[in-house]
Amino acid sequence: MHLDLPEKRYYSIGELAKAFNVNTSLIRFWEKEFDALKPKKNAKGNRKFTPDDVKNLQFIYHLVKERGFTLEGAKTHLKEGRKKTLSNFEIIAKLEGVKHQLLKIKDQL
Repeated sequence: MHLDLPEKRYYSIGELAKAFNVNTSLIRFWEKEFDALKPKKNAKGNRKFTPDDVKNLQFIYHLVKERGFTLEGAKTHLKEGRKKTLSNFEIIAKLEGVKHQLLKIKDQL
């Protein structure tokens, strides 16, 4: 899944919900369920997600929404095979980004 997010230090929950095409309540739920998501909160309590949080959220989305893992299965997968799977996931994400850029260039020709 390629996200169209500008490079920033922090993202709001609304920006991420829009990028992932999910409700903010799902992101809040996943935050409670997955230790990997640790957004910072400002004085008002608004969540600020870092680029690392976004990567983890992409991985969770991939496992749950695209591969059909249960929450417990995704948690186990994150704990046991995180490095290998995350590495493969990051490679695939980078390749999808390259594909996206190439398609943009093609459309401009």
